[in-house]
Formats: sequence, C-alpha cells, structure tokens
Amino acid sequence: VQLQASGGGLVQAGDSLRLSCSVSGRPFSNYAVGWFRQAPGKEREFVSNIGWREGTTYYADSMKDRFTISRDNAKKMVYLQMNNLKPEDTAVYYCAGVAAYGQLTYYQRQSDYRDWGQGTQVTVSS
Repeated sequence: VQLQASGGGLVQAGDSLRLSCSVSGRPFSNYAVGWFRQAPGKEREFVSNIGWREGTTYYADSMKDRFTISRDNAKKMVYLQMNNLKPEDTAVYYCAGVAAYGQLTYYQRQSDYRDWGQGTQVTVSS
C-alpha cells in the first residue's frame, strides 16, 4: 500500500484547509490511516486516525476541536479538514497506514505505522 498526502499550502490564520491522502494498492479491511505533523525543530506528533472499514476515528486531544478526519473508500482517499488554522499549525503533514489490530487509540506513535507517504507543507501566517 502506498500513500500520498496533498493539499497543503500557505494560508492565513483563521482559514480552513483540507488535506488529502490517496491510498493506492489494496488496503486490508482492518487498515487504519493516520495523520501526523512535524513542525520545524519539533518531533513528529500524532493528529488523528481513522479505520478504513468502519470509519471509526480518534484524535489527539489538542486536535479534536478544529480538525476532522474522514475517508472515501470508493475513491481510496482520506481527508483531514482543518478549520480556524493558527500559526502553530504550521508543519509538514504526513499520512501513514497500518494494518490495525485493536483500538485506534493504540496507534498514536510513528513506529506503529508501516506505510508512509511524502508530506505536504502547511504554512499559516499570522
């Protein structure tokens, strides 16, 4: 399975942006896709994930108010809708996938994911 993130760009504080992650190949029925982000000089952090089959979702506590993850199985796409963006949201955003066994809450670390796409840059100006 290969993933590719897209949709980043330069926006102003308060704007919205939707990132897309295309999933090629044949994801397993228990596949989960997660979004991570990495700001300059900081470690990569978990944002959210979604189960491929049932669409169950999980968010990092700091992300749940403004970010929404969704998927379109027919198009093999996963989205991250980001609202009311802030300068501190500036980062490279990555999507990643894994065959998940158990709850999505178990999959919050980079090392939990096997498949990674190239990131997309999001820059939020003040």
